[in-house]
Amino acid sequence: MTLSPWIMAARPRTLSLSLTPVVVGAALAWAVEREVHWQAVAAALVASMLIQLATNLHNDAADSERGGDGADRIGPPRATASGLLSATGVKRVAIACFALAAMIGLYLALVGGWPILLLGIFSILSGWAYTGGPVPIAYTPLGELFVVGFFGLGAVCGIYWLCTGTISAVAIETGLAIGLLTSAVLLVNNYRDAEADARVGRRTLAIMAGPGLTAWIYAGLMLFPFALLRPIADALPRGFVWPALLALPITIGMIYYFAREPRGRGFNRVLVRTVLTQLLFGMLLSVGLVL
Repeated sequence: MTLSPWIMAARPRTLSLSLTPVVVGAALAWAVEREVHWQAVAAALVASMLIQLATNLHNDAADSERGGDGADRIGPPRATASGLLSATGVKRVAIACFALAAMIGLYLALVGGWPILLLGIFSILSGWAYTGGPVPIAYTPLGELFVVGFFGLGAVCGIYWLCTGTISAVAIETGLAIGLLTSAVLLVNNYRDAEADARVGRRTLAIMAGPGLTAWIYAGLMLFPFALLRPIADALPRGFVWPALLALPITIGMIYYFAREPRGRGFNRVLVRTVLTQLLFGMLLSVGLVL
């Protein structure tokens, strides 16, 4: 059995989207409370990446079954739609990843109590509901909001809670900053695929907003995290946020790139670079927080 189709379905190049909020949440806990529960952080990192893997795999299979990812797709090819893997097999592996994440979640619930248990349950259910069920989240304008909630607020605040046993305004602000950058990645993906998505009945934010407004939304998602650095800095008893500002020139360049690049295969580069921008912002912020 070749691994290439499974790598294609898992989309490992996007896994930094689930890694970044875990690292930032732990760094923030250290900056504010000087507390980090290393075992819980490591377990949460594995669990979050498993949930993202499961979501990616389920998305690959479910979109194919709904008639998406066809010949007119301009993004990277999908394993199920290309006939390289069966939808049933991909879904089984997705369920296995969800199950492994749930098992790790039981340990995290012992550490963090019922708030972490609820967060874990909702994360797994939302990962399935993203492209599953009668009204998949990915087929509505709510996908970006879903990403802000789970890849930003939920992940950062969840790690902060595991380490400190509390939630603070600065954790919420930091989670929002990371979530907005992560949702920009989804917006790029949906903007690139708008024509093919509309054909199969999707009504994503990019489709509903149209090209002009989508470019402005992308700019807002990319820039607002930098505006949040001031209130984050004001709440810190120690640590710095200024290293994250080093990502600002790249971010401005990405906004210009988004506005100028014709919608097509060139947007695959915009997608990858937006992923890297989220990673860069998060890692630079984490470095400042632990200084």
